Amino acid sequence: MSVAGAAVRKKSRAAPGVAPDPEALLVWYDRHRRHLPWRSAPGEAADPYHIWLSEIMLQQTTVKAVGPYYAKFLARWPDVGRLAAAPLDDVLKAWAGLGYYARARNLHACAKAVAGEHGGRFPDDEEGLRALPGIGAYTAAAIAAIAFGRRAVAIDGNIERVIARLFAVETQLPAAKLEIRAHAETLVPQQRAGDFTQAMMDLGATICSPKSPACGICPWIAVCSARARGDAETFPRKAPKVEGRMRYGASFVVTRADGHVLVRSRPEKGLLGGMTEVPSTAWAHELENALAQAPLKAKWRKLAGVVEHGFTHFPLQQTVYAASVPAKTKAPAGMRWVSLADLHGEALPNVMRKVVAHAGLAARPERKRG
Repeated sequence: MSVAGAAVRKKSRAAPGVAPDPEALLVWYDRHRRHLPWRSAPGEAADPYHIWLSEIMLQQTTVKAVGPYYAKFLARWPDVGRLAAAPLDDVLKAWAGLGYYARARNLHACAKAVAGEHGGRFPDDEEGLRALPGIGAYTAAAIAAIAFGRRAVAIDGNIERVIARLFAVETQLPAAKLEIRAHAETLVPQQRAGDFTQAMMDLGATICSPKSPACGICPWIAVCSARARGDAETFPRKAPKVEGRMRYGASFVVTRADGHVLVRSRPEKGLLGGMTEVPSTAWAHELENALAQAPLKAKWRKLAGVVEHGFTHFPLQQTVYAASVPAKTKAPAGMRWVSLADLHGEALPNVMRKVVAHAGLAARPERKRG
């Protein structure tokens, strides 16, 4: 017996009665499947490019938020070859507001790899897919199953929750991941693996929700251990969340008399890599001598209030300084002037959209994503 299998046997309760039947879930899916723009109709072959594009966008983002971005990308770059040929800056601009910007850089790098090294065709198995930029274990399994019908075990947050409840997995995440995978491997059918994967996603998104799950209409109600115990909402077990320590920074919004604003591009590697920002200090646990780091000499005004933003690992408070300079002022090295009319089209991450909005400029923050 494998280590994961032994852990499952030791730490998890067996489902009451009989084991979950994959066919019961597929019958439910055929009746209640969500209609999503990247899904093929029943009986139609899935487009690997569509599945890959949607899966990358859906990482850390809701289906509702992804919909407009997916449509925009597909209209502008209808196949992987055209996306590969696009300038990275254009891809980053189209992505702006969707968050987690490393995904956009990896998306572009992956498109170039598929177009240049694989003749424009995605590898059809997990191993080949995982060798591509930006494709991890879950994404590779999801693409292999949905686009190519491979019997692959794809486990996202929704599926993780479904499995943890079905088998009442007591171990806390992330330590529970091996147990959850071992259980999931017993459920994936030989046929319709892609439909089964999407059915699991839909079950978690629409019925087996984090709070107030609709157990009464679940196709697996009779075999769910957490339902039998009456504590489904407590699964999956999670370790207490540790919040990152607050960081502080300052941004400098410089407007020129002829209607331009000073910006620069962040380094390609690192947080928000390649995105556009107004000149800013580093984000540190203490902010000292902010004005000494201003990009040029000017009559700086410290604006009232602060801009607050939450990143995955830390919260941020950003002080904003504003200044106006003559029309002939040259941009410092590594920076550039952008017309205020064109500012909304820059690849501004949400934190910078908040900053320029705080300064009263046109590029306002995107609405909050789920």
